[in-house]
Amino acid sequence: MTDDHVIPPGGHWARVVRKGQTVRIVDLEGRQAVDFLCYNAARPEERYNAADTMKLGGSIFLGKGMALYSGLGNKLFTIVEDTCGYHDTIGGCCSSEINELRYSVKNTPNCRDNFLRGLAEFGLGVKDIVTNVNFFMYVPIGPDGRMAIADGRSKPGDYVELQAEMDVLAVLSNCPQIYNPANGYNPTPIRVCVS
Repeated sequence: MTDDHVIPPGGHWARVVRKGQTVRIVDLEGRQAVDFLCYNAARPEERYNAADTMKLGGSIFLGKGMALYSGLGNKLFTIVEDTCGYHDTIGGCCSSEINELRYSVKNTPNCRDNFLRGLAEFGLGVKDIVTNVNFFMYVPIGPDGRMAIADGRSKPGDYVELQAEMDVLAVLSNCPQIYNPANGYNPTPIRVCVS
C-alpha cells in the first residue's frame, strides 16, 4: 500500500494514481457521500465526462465493472470492486452558492471549495471542475423525471475500488453537507487507500 489516509468529515484528498494502481474508498460509518473527480495526469484537459460515462455504461448509477470515461472516450478508472452498488452520476457537487439558494444558508462548507483546494495543488482551478461522481450517494429518479437526494444506502465498511487505466489525477471531497440526506445529516470520516 502506497497511501492510506482517513479523511475527516468535510476534508479533501488529491494525488496522482499511476496506471494499474487501485484506489479504495471506504465509507467507515455508512451513508457518507464522497464527491470525486479525475483527470488524465499528463493532460488534465482530458477529464471525467459524466454524460459519456452514463451513455457507455448504460446507467445513471455506477457499479462494479463499469468505467469512468473521459470526454475523449478513454477509460480513466474501472470499478473493480463495489459493496454498495449506488453511486450517483448526475447530482454534482454542493457549493456555497447552491446551498444558499436551496437552503437559505450563507457561507457553508462545501464540496466545490474542497475540489478547488485539491486542484490548486496541481495548478488547476474553477474552470477544471465538471459534473462529478458521488460515491455512496443515492439520487433516485421518479417516473415523472424528478430527481431527489435520498438517504444513502451504504453501510459501515462499504467500499468502492477503482483501478487506474492511465496515470490519473484523482481528487475527492468528503462531503460536508448537512442540509440534505446525502450524509444522513451527519458527515463522517472515510478512508482512502492506494495500492
